[in-house]
Amino acid sequence: MKLLASPTSPYARKVRIALAEKKIEYSLVEVSPVADEPTVAAVNPLAKIPVLIVEDGLHVYDSRVIVEYLDSVSPVSRLIPEPARQRITVKRWEALADGVCDATVAIVLERNRPAAQQSDAWIERQRRKVEQGVAELARELADKPWCHGDGYSLADIATGCALGYLDLRLPDFDWRDAHPNLARLAEKLGKRASFADTAPPAG
Repeated sequence: MKLLASPTSPYARKVRIALAEKKIEYSLVEVSPVADEPTVAAVNPLAKIPVLIVEDGLHVYDSRVIVEYLDSVSPVSRLIPEPARQRITVKRWEALADGVCDATVAIVLERNRPAAQQSDAWIERQRRKVEQGVAELARELADKPWCHGDGYSLADIATGCALGYLDLRLPDFDWRDAHPNLARLAEKLGKRASFADTAPPAG
């Protein structure tokens, strides 16, 4: 198995954590979706990462699809519960956490445009999505030890990756003081080897 990914991508980190938790061996190929666009486009017509290349030649893309695939091929450490209502709840957590990442990426891309072309209104709109999304994550978590049920799941992985990405890209957003329950969850997740080993490079 081969994973094409960027070390700073929260979506790729989610997949890498799932691979670690499922104890699935793979080789990591670090690529940039911009600098290495032809490489990525050769395995994903949308030229987006991450992409999982399976031994039989199957190319699996979109982090949500990849994680679901990984959870289906190995019974180790199930990350998505099978009962329909529980499954939807966990996938809803993932969608919300990924949405926070989507809005953060939109801010980063806008800030990378020439200053004269940047839209403050657009950045503020995305910022509101981030703040509202994180507030909803905190509300859903409440005083529970895990995002869903009595144990660790994909909901925790997705939430932890989103919070880590905020630290990387929006360090001025002090979500820890605003939501101490998320801070406690992030601290607990950070002690897991799968999270520590996939932390994005500083800077």
